[in-house]
Amino acid sequence: MNDSGGALPARFAYALAVVSGALYVLAFPGIDLWPLAFVVFVPLIVALEGATPRRALGLGWASGFAMTMFGFYWMLPMLRVFSGLPTIVCVLLMVLVCAYQAGRMALCGWLVGRAAQNDWPRAPVFALAFVASELVFPLLFPWCFGVCAHRLPVLIQVADLGGQILVGLVVVAVNIGLAELVLARRQRRPAQRLVLGAALAMPLLSVVYGAWRLSAVGAAMRAAETITVGIVQANMPLFDRAAATAVYARRTQELKERGAGLVVWSELALQRTYYESSYERDVPRQVSGTLGIPTVFGATLYSEDRGRPVFHNAALMADDAGRILGRYDKHYLLAFGEYLPLGETFPIIYRWSPNSGRYAPGKSLDPFLWNGHRISAFICYEDILPAFVNRMVRVGNPDLLVNITNDAWFGDSIEPWGHMALSKLRAVEHRRYLVRATNSGVSAIIDATGRIVVHGGTFHEEALAGEARFMRARTVYETLGDIPWWLGTAAIGFMAVRRRKR
Repeated sequence: MNDSGGALPARFAYALAVVSGALYVLAFPGIDLWPLAFVVFVPLIVALEGATPRRALGLGWASGFAMTMFGFYWMLPMLRVFSGLPTIVCVLLMVLVCAYQAGRMALCGWLVGRAAQNDWPRAPVFALAFVASELVFPLLFPWCFGVCAHRLPVLIQVADLGGQILVGLVVVAVNIGLAELVLARRQRRPAQRLVLGAALAMPLLSVVYGAWRLSAVGAAMRAAETITVGIVQANMPLFDRAAATAVYARRTQELKERGAGLVVWSELALQRTYYESSYERDVPRQVSGTLGIPTVFGATLYSEDRGRPVFHNAALMADDAGRILGRYDKHYLLAFGEYLPLGETFPIIYRWSPNSGRYAPGKSLDPFLWNGHRISAFICYEDILPAFVNRMVRVGNPDLLVNITNDAWFGDSIEPWGHMALSKLRAVEHRRYLVRATNSGVSAIIDATGRIVVHGGTFHEEALAGEARFMRARTVYETLGDIPWWLGTAAIGFMAVRRRKR
């Protein structure tokens, strides 16, 4: 990246990085100006040209910070509600969290700067740096770039080959090609044909593959066993669920009359907490035994560990007689809502943040066994963790995926729509239907191609019913997982420390 054009002045380069972050937000689900996804990284790639590793790190961080501060604006009201801290402290916490989350793009920029300094070519360097940053940087609130293409079913079908990173990489290829045209003009040189060819070939091949998979998976869906699934979206307040059971029960009877064979309630749907030692007796007697239909629902279970209270965010399934068929406890807890980072190491933090929960993570990945079917349930944002869902599918071999969540934490923002869009990729990666039941939206049934069968709105009570199908399919992504991306990460790591031999 040290061609005759040289590095841009710092002020101009950082301005381009911020523009890149702003474009990312506009292309993201919720705002959904998805064509911008094909130019999101062009300003950043141009800004990185000729940059030292230190400046490249700063440019990447500036882009990521702009993206997270604008795109995660819902974090501030969430922190105010759940921490109980003054607004100014919540603002500071938000800035700190966004500064940390921006590290993903800072890592990308630094890898680009190091590898470019070692004389590796810009196009594969940026592509591999993107892969590494999406794969290895730990996020408190996960997201991925590939979700910007969620409205393009033909393009996201490659997720069954390489997951969400491959979807993102296809779009990144276009960005790299366009940036090459800009840089070639600025440096008064011919554009590199190999780079332009790759930028054109990747989306074209993805479209061809996507068209074939849409047809093949569509035929498999038509041949699969059908069930009408009902979803109750109760829209209950976060801290006052006194009327929850009555609302869920009434809406469930409505869905029974509409022909539902299975009903799904949201995360923490039951209004009271049940003892872990007696919930299998108490829940059927008080709730599920009166429904008369198989139901998946969220519940809070309570136990004690050496005198310390322990809560469990659980998904339960009951049969049509109300008997509990299985239990799944949430593995990945939400920071600030269900646990406080470092809270177990420094318990005083929980006293400073009295509204934050103190839940224990689950251990089992076993599916619910019902009527010859295997249903894997996961809770809240676990449906946007591809490696976790991949492991759950390999362990349980389900023929239906169910997600129960409560996005009321984030208010009437873009977050519920982004969450729903991210979950589409799990359906494609594993070629299974995914049922999402949320307290306040967006509830939906997603088919095995990532298309929406039915969905609701946000922040109003409703009962949805739609067709789902029991399906199993072995995909390349399920088999290989992120192994190819770990190899790509190793490659960019090598480029970052070893100079290219001419």
